[in-house]
Amino acid sequence: MQEGAGVVDRSGYSIHYWRAGPQRAPMVVLTPGAFSDHRMFASQMDVLWSAGYQTLRWDVRDGSRSRDRGGSGKVSLTARGSAADLFALVDGLSGVRQLCLVGHAFGGYVVQEAVFQRPERVAALIVVGADCLTLPRMPWESWVSRLAPVRSALRSAGRTRNLIARAAGIAPVVQTATYEAVERLDKHALTMVARAMAGAAHPEPVYRIEQPLLLVRGQYDRTSGLARSAPRWVARDPLCGYQVVRQAGLFANQDNPKAFNQIMLGFLAARFPLPRSV
Repeated sequence: MQEGAGVVDRSGYSIHYWRAGPQRAPMVVLTPGAFSDHRMFASQMDVLWSAGYQTLRWDVRDGSRSRDRGGSGKVSLTARGSAADLFALVDGLSGVRQLCLVGHAFGGYVVQEAVFQRPERVAALIVVGADCLTLPRMPWESWVSRLAPVRSALRSAGRTRNLIARAAGIAPVVQTATYEAVERLDKHALTMVARAMAGAAHPEPVYRIEQPLLLVRGQYDRTSGLARSAPRWVARDPLCGYQVVRQAGLFANQDNPKAFNQIMLGFLAARFPLPRSV
């Protein structure tokens, strides 16, 4: 299926997106991490289209195609701002009401912010390789988060890119693709992403995600912190499930797309089904 590409302007900033599928079908919105771009979900497209869903892929503010019109690339990046970008994008599309949001890494933070800001627009969400923003944190967890931008600023851009690529997956092709995606980010941008990720958490003691929620982690993911937060997350949110993709790292949907797609489609069939008329 051919995706239609488009651009939405946001206060001097361009957000690029790719849409495909029946316009009356439920929409699955796929949000990549800030170190990657929409191409990371390539292995999910055919199975979503074959199942009858329409899809929307987009690049967050630091995506490879999204740049400010001034050309500097030095824009602010926050999970909250990116969630607002997401809704500005979908609100401009006709026939789109409720959504299933899929977010990876920083994109997982974005979809959590989206359901926090506008829960009435979100029917279900899948968080891949990202920990919880709203659970209470131990003091040492806050200190670790604050140190991340400092470490990023002290490392060379090349060293940071290598570390990101190695953490991405266990398959060499996934590591290579990640390195190629992150090459577009200079040292300033790499540090900006680290700051955005470190500053995204906002503990909410009485908050619950009431929508169906699926947490997905790669078996060898040692980066996201999801292995640590998942048990508390599942215990807190009433419709939260947790799945581990075997033989996969942080980029579980790329390392083992067959297993990931099976998990994703099972969740969608149960929690975000197609209406009978589609």
